[in-house]
Amino acid sequence: MVKAISIQLSNEEIKTLTKKAERNLLSLKEQIEDIIRLSVLRTKKKSISQQKIDDTLVSIFSRERKGKKRRK
Repeated sequence: MVKAISIQLSNEEIKTLTKKAERNLLSLKEQIEDIIRLSVLRTKKKSISQQKIDDTLVSIFSRERKGKKRRK
């Protein structure tokens, strides 16, 4: 099922998205759809139950480390 979504973007945001779309060989609409699709996929992968933290306040105010680990 396809739904229509309306968003408001500033001229600066549109320019940035247009440049990114050109680099990816997509139209502006396709680029925005791709960004939303990837965001949804990332959200599905991450769940709160994966974190094993005893204190609920710690889980609320802390973030999981992501990315490459630093070398010592």
